[in-house]
Amino acid sequence: MYPKQKRWVKTVVLTAAVLALSACSLLPNAGPNKRQIFSGSVQREGDAFIVSVNDRVTRATAVIPALGFSEGFKNASPLTSDTIRPGDTLGLTIWENVDDGLLASEGANATALEEVQVDSAGFIFVPYAGRLRAAGNTPEALRGIITRQLEEQTPDPQVQVRRLAGDGSTVTIIGAGGQGVFAIERPTRTLSSMLASAGGIVTEPEITRLTVTRGGQQGTIWFNDLVEHPELDIALRGGDRIFVEEDTRSFTALGATASQARVPFVSQNLSALEGIAQVGGLLTFAADPTGVFVLRNEAPEIAAQVLGRDDLIGPQRMVYVLDLTEPNGLFMARDFVIRDGDTLYVTEAPFTQWNKTISSLTGGLTTVSSLTTLSE
Repeated sequence: MYPKQKRWVKTVVLTAAVLALSACSLLPNAGPNKRQIFSGSVQREGDAFIVSVNDRVTRATAVIPALGFSEGFKNASPLTSDTIRPGDTLGLTIWENVDDGLLASEGANATALEEVQVDSAGFIFVPYAGRLRAAGNTPEALRGIITRQLEEQTPDPQVQVRRLAGDGSTVTIIGAGGQGVFAIERPTRTLSSMLASAGGIVTEPEITRLTVTRGGQQGTIWFNDLVEHPELDIALRGGDRIFVEEDTRSFTALGATASQARVPFVSQNLSALEGIAQVGGLLTFAADPTGVFVLRNEAPEIAAQVLGRDDLIGPQRMVYVLDLTEPNGLFMARDFVIRDGDTLYVTEAPFTQWNKTISSLTGGLTTVSSLTTLSE
């Protein structure tokens, strides 16, 4: 290139550099840059607290909603299937010590009465024994009652009473998995055994929550906790409702990331580093690794601890700053917990704005590097 042409190109480059600073604010952006975010801080008469993330901040903000069952749930003893209740179904077998008995057919000395329903008042009807109270008795106690009633009419009757599955002790399962109304039987007295009997869950165990509603009480746990903590495998009660649902928490990713979207949680605890990875990481040629922000409305007690203040009232707008280029920046991002409703925002690098400016001024010459090459 001739010297005169080189001087012309250098003049264009210098002119572009001068104009870049004034033109940046006029160019399209993915969002505010780092300088604009900092200008909205409380210290500069804005309405958000800008906080650099360090070990103290990660500890203060690592608040995860506690899930679990109350002592009332955990201390409830398992239902015994031996107690007969209204709505239960019983099976009776009666042997008579005579050839021509009251109930047995010709040539037989045993009679089976299947599907004997306990009515709403707690009674059953047995031929020749009459209407008998079954609810509140064990099968053994009811066997004695029936035997005493029959032995007045047939010698030495032998009676067997079995409690079958019935509508008297059932739970309702709703949500992701086997849905329906299921009887509490001897093998399904606890939460885990009932879920297994109903077909298990169809969602990822890591992000599946179980909620049990009993009267006016309610408790929620993670499915994995049910496996890892046996004390959470509570005994069920008739009328319990079990809700199986996938985790509904999410965060929003914006700015110079590979994708911008509302992103569901894929684990119980999600760090900022995992959140960045979940959206495909930072854009190599656009993102500013010193400008990774997490925006949230922080509870006053947590904000007070982070800021070291005691005069805060109500939720506070907090902007947490992560600098991934710091020696421990990746560790801070790994330890900082993302919470439901957070916004993860990554600013564009200043070089990106320069390229946009040069492109707008030169048309076909799209980057500063292109101009530099031409000027040599």
